[in-house]
Amino acid sequence: MTDQTPLNRFSVEPLSRMTRRLADVAGGRADADLVITGARVLSTYSERILADREVWVTGGRIAAVKPAGSYKGVALRYDARGGLIAPGLVDPHLHIESSMITACAYAEAALVNGTTTIMCDSHEIANVLDRNGVEWMLEDARAAPLNIYLTVPSTVPATTPDIETAGGDLTPEKIAALFDAWPEALGLGEKMDFVAVAMGDRRAHAIIAASLERGRPVSGHIYGREFVAPYAASGITDTHEAIDADIADDLLEAGVWIFLRGGPPTTPWHSLPKAIGTVIDYEAVWKRICVCTDDRDADDLLNFGLDWVVREAVRMGIPKPAAWSMGSLHPATRFGLDAEIGGLGGGRRADLVLLDDDLVPQSTWYGGELVVEDRKPTARLEQALSRPYRYPQAAYQTMHLPDPLPALIPPLPAKACTVNAIRTTLPGIELTHERIALVPGADWAGTLAAHGLCHVAVIERHVLGGRVAHGLLSAFGLKRGAVASSVGHDSHNVIVAGLTEADMRLALEAVAETQGGVSVVEDGKVVALVPLPVAGLISDKRVGEVSTEVRALKAAWERAGCAIPYMGFNLIPLSVIPQIRITDKGLVLVPEMRQVPLFEAA
Repeated sequence: MTDQTPLNRFSVEPLSRMTRRLADVAGGRADADLVITGARVLSTYSERILADREVWVTGGRIAAVKPAGSYKGVALRYDARGGLIAPGLVDPHLHIESSMITACAYAEAALVNGTTTIMCDSHEIANVLDRNGVEWMLEDARAAPLNIYLTVPSTVPATTPDIETAGGDLTPEKIAALFDAWPEALGLGEKMDFVAVAMGDRRAHAIIAASLERGRPVSGHIYGREFVAPYAASGITDTHEAIDADIADDLLEAGVWIFLRGGPPTTPWHSLPKAIGTVIDYEAVWKRICVCTDDRDADDLLNFGLDWVVREAVRMGIPKPAAWSMGSLHPATRFGLDAEIGGLGGGRRADLVLLDDDLVPQSTWYGGELVVEDRKPTARLEQALSRPYRYPQAAYQTMHLPDPLPALIPPLPAKACTVNAIRTTLPGIELTHERIALVPGADWAGTLAAHGLCHVAVIERHVLGGRVAHGLLSAFGLKRGAVASSVGHDSHNVIVAGLTEADMRLALEAVAETQGGVSVVEDGKVVALVPLPVAGLISDKRVGEVSTEVRALKAAWERAGCAIPYMGFNLIPLSVIPQIRITDKGLVLVPEMRQVPLFEAA
């Protein structure tokens, strides 16, 4: 490979063009390009560790794995010094946009942590920019030095226009067109409207049909054991939303693959400890179980990659080879890619990771090229990262807010009433519907303090309607100032919370000025801001720069007293998860999708 060749998955020749060459190298009739010697091999096929092996690589693919010292020809040699050689990790479910970076920037963090293939669901950018956003992200993915496949967004918008306003509308026809136009579209992304699916909604099932008719698998998103049977019967064959051992067990027996989602323990994305009980407590085998990351911000992406999730599975009792298989061969098999990735068999891509005994990646080969060494990008990877994809200008102009802004807090009720409040609890995924007897004070400040509340508002940003919905958060813990985010899942309107309208307005204005982002206001000043100018979701900086900004944001978020992390705050408008949500059109009770007023007569 020359330095002018793009470092992406298309740099490796298709196996169909290489069989003779690989056979010649494996048979000792031709020289390999690279031989990794002095290794122990972690076999995902037999789930054991094989001592004293070497890996022969040619044309970016594995020719053979042989006993150490077998190779007699001329080749570049790399001494693994007794380390473990394993296949690169395969993340079966994630959202690049949640990491606040582009696909090109994502590749750096992934490769450092031993992940060489990802399946991403770009439903976030689709909610803002419709099919254009998905295709721009696919162009970004093609420029990235990483195997990136798409699970086509299935639920855009997540609910009907009566419930919320989105910037995109992926109809069954648009989804079918994405499948037909993009070969890396290998499945349908998480079908979030699980109630609609279970109830036989025509649009939901037409979208599923668009995938099944093309022989593509369908991914799921489900809460509630009562929905498992109709959901599985509708063609959904995987989910990352198994939140405990019981529903995980139900799903396995219904023929649904389980993606055990691991995340930083302080975030909403760490359901692995409970869901893994289907193996540890109920003695299910792990042949149809994978691990995944789902959502990570740029900081957590560096520190809690898929390799960390694998190590968590080991810590909870899964043998090391089996845990690594859950993160490599199992996801590859689920998506029909096990002849290409996920193991060290002959003909597979030479996407390899050198591990220490604790399964911490030290070096990574991507298509036979050393891209990470001693946990740092090599010059070859730096070269590839220096030419990132640039999103079109339209992707930088998605914050359509009215000027002047409407009121961000409601009028104080004149007499005692009942409030339909949103109670936040850790980790922040599910929200409780709390009915509070409100006795108004002289002003909002005293009333909020007396009842342990703060204001929350969602502002529509897609069609310049300027619609604002008002709500009240209970137990959110905000002590001062305000917080705002343009990453209000899933329609990605702006959500802002605060104790005074002035601070809320300042937090919102900071986000608007950068065409998107997350901000914290304290003492009348913006003390933290992560600018996200691409679709109001993504930064165009390198992952390290965004990680630094996110760490500062988290510190300010904690000082403000917020009881749930900012990524949990972003979920408050997500109107497909129980019990209560707020969208730009008001308060919504889930799953009945019934709207309720903020104030009711006492």
